[in-house]
Amino acid sequence: MDTKYAIEMKGITKRFGQVVANDSINLTIKRGEILALLGENGSGKTTLMNMLSGIYQPDEGEIYKDGKLIYIHSPREAYEHGIGMIHQHYKLIEVFTAAQNILLGLDEKMDIKGANLKVKEICERYGFDIEPTTKVYDMSVSQKQTVEIVKVLYRGAEILILDEPTAVLTPQETDTLFEVLRNMKKDGKAIVIITHKLNEVMEVSDKVAVLRKGEYIGTVETRNTNPQALTDMMVGHSVALNINRPLYENPHKKLVVENLTCVDEEGIKKLDNVSFIANTGEILGVAGISGSGQKELLEAIAGLYPVKNGSIRVVDDKDNETELVGKTPRKIREAGVGMAFVPEDRLGMGLVGSMGMTGNMLLRSWKNGKGAFLKKKEPENLANRVMEELEVVTPSIDFPVRRLSGGNVQKVLVGREISNEPSVLMTAYAVRGLDINTSYTIYNLLTEQKMKGAAVVYVGEDLDVLLELADRILVLCGGRVSGIVDARTTTKEEVGLMMTQIGEDVDE
Repeated sequence: MDTKYAIEMKGITKRFGQVVANDSINLTIKRGEILALLGENGSGKTTLMNMLSGIYQPDEGEIYKDGKLIYIHSPREAYEHGIGMIHQHYKLIEVFTAAQNILLGLDEKMDIKGANLKVKEICERYGFDIEPTTKVYDMSVSQKQTVEIVKVLYRGAEILILDEPTAVLTPQETDTLFEVLRNMKKDGKAIVIITHKLNEVMEVSDKVAVLRKGEYIGTVETRNTNPQALTDMMVGHSVALNINRPLYENPHKKLVVENLTCVDEEGIKKLDNVSFIANTGEILGVAGISGSGQKELLEAIAGLYPVKNGSIRVVDDKDNETELVGKTPRKIREAGVGMAFVPEDRLGMGLVGSMGMTGNMLLRSWKNGKGAFLKKKEPENLANRVMEELEVVTPSIDFPVRRLSGGNVQKVLVGREISNEPSVLMTAYAVRGLDINTSYTIYNLLTEQKMKGAAVVYVGEDLDVLLELADRILVLCGGRVSGIVDARTTTKEEVGLMMTQIGEDVDE
């Protein structure tokens, strides 16, 4: 094997039952190089890197480091070979300091003083912003991520794998992370980034490797490609990477939220005096760092989260207002407010896992039936339409949705909610985990609802998409509104700053 490669994966195959997650994949990684690993949801990216980091073992194939065949049976063995992976979900103990978390799991005696010095040295070397004595519960999301990266470096990692590292970062935090990665690259580290954000791939990577349906499609140099070409490689056919954003004539207010305050069971304010208006024929984007109140806002409007103070009103075509606070979720739906909420636990809200698509479509209309006699024809037609339009992969419309992949479960939920055509449509993370092709299908469906006169409230994680899709963007910071801006004229940097600080003036 060629010793110019830090890592060479040859003929790697991994099966889970009848499903082939990785099919005879060849991949090479060099030192002093940032490799972006691209692919649609379910293409096998994370599975492949989980084998390199010792979480899984390949059924077939070989892994070489510096030309020498190695065997990795656990994450500990991966560390012994200088390989470390930083996962999307951080594994930190909140009441411990950064240094204490970094030392956890090591055989060496816990020398906190020595660890503090070594952590400081690593931070200064690569440009991290973290104090080793800071408790995790006092850290921002980006600082917690920093602890995870430093933990890997502390253990001597030369090959670093980062799984969706920018998913919960602001643009400014992303820029800082990329500068750190470039510093590590200069120091000879080999870095792999699993991501789906094409603009970030173009900005930070040297090469891009593409997987499709568990197969290796190829590796290209970043300077010789572009987002469109990469998308075509991922999907297998051309996909238009432009979101249509038409203007709606004569919009008027549809949803009025005033001084909304919500408090959780521990007495902590999740929403603090939130006010805004969502208009007909408009997509109102909602931006904010994870945990800024997005989830609670949508749930409060839908009647699923208790409201302490404030008003939520829906306005009809004759300017008559209906107060929603105090109404049941069913009454709120009858008032024309629909919600396609896609939480991390996709089956925890809105779908019954043991039912098929037909049964889950039926949930929206069962009260219209007569006792035990339910009208199934309409739900069946809807299930078939959603399956066809969103390309839901399922053996049949009666196959239990809990046995579908996460992305397909999401398509069922979003497709059902959009099909109801409510006058107010709220979506949270509607494209999380979906491939590019289906994501653009959903963007177009939301735009169709907008042009039919609906007020669409879209909570999203990708600022680039928010800036292209939305008409205005409401920014939340710590449960408060830090600003409302025109999506056509604002910048990603401006929104990023608002995500981390409360603004003085709010344009409603």
